[in-house]
Amino acid sequence: MNRSTLSRTVLGTNALLVFVVAPAQPCSIVRPISPSEMVRSADVIVRAIAVQYAIPPANSGLFTTGVPDSVVRFNVVEVLKGETVPEEVVLHGYLTARDDFNDQKPPYTFVRPGGRSGSCFANSYRRGAEFLLMLQGSGTSFTINWYALGPVNEQLRSSDDLWLVWVRQEVKREAPRPIRRLQSAALGAIMKRRG
Repeated sequence: MNRSTLSRTVLGTNALLVFVVAPAQPCSIVRPISPSEMVRSADVIVRAIAVQYAIPPANSGLFTTGVPDSVVRFNVVEVLKGETVPEEVVLHGYLTARDDFNDQKPPYTFVRPGGRSGSCFANSYRRGAEFLLMLQGSGTSFTINWYALGPVNEQLRSSDDLWLVWVRQEVKREAPRPIRRLQSAALGAIMKRRG
C-alpha cells in the first residue's frame, strides 16, 4: 500500500469514527425552558379533549417524530387564554391508546416523554384524554410547534391537575388588572383637565 492510499484510508477511517461516535443532536435549545415565558408567549391556552382524526395518517403503521401528515380534532373544554377561540381545535398529530404524562413536578420545564426523541415536540395524543394546549396562531390555524422541548401540549391527569392549576394561576398573574386600567383612565382625565 503506497503512502497516498494509506493516507486516504486513515482519513476515511477517522471520518467514519467521527460519524459513528458523534452523538445525534436532533433538537437543541439556546436557553433554559421557562414555563412563565411560555404562558406569556402563547396566543391561546386551552384545556381540550383529543376526539378523533380530522385527517387520518396516510400509513397507520408509520409514526414520525416530525410533523405528522395526520390531523387530530380536539374539543375545547376551557379557555385559559385567548379571545374568540373556537369550540374545536385541530393539530397535526397521532391518536394513541396509551398515556404520555409528564414525569416532572409542575411547573414543567421539559416536554413530556413523547417529545424527547426527535423533533422537539410531542405529537401523539391519547384518544379521549384531556390536554393543556399552549398554542400560537389564531382563527382556525394553530400550532404547538413553537417552543422547542417545552411542555406546550401536556396530557392532564384530571381537571385539577397540578400543571393546569399552575398555568391558570400564571395566566391570572399575567393578565392586565382592571385597577391599572382605572388608574390610567383617571390619569388621562386629570391630564385632559390640566391641558
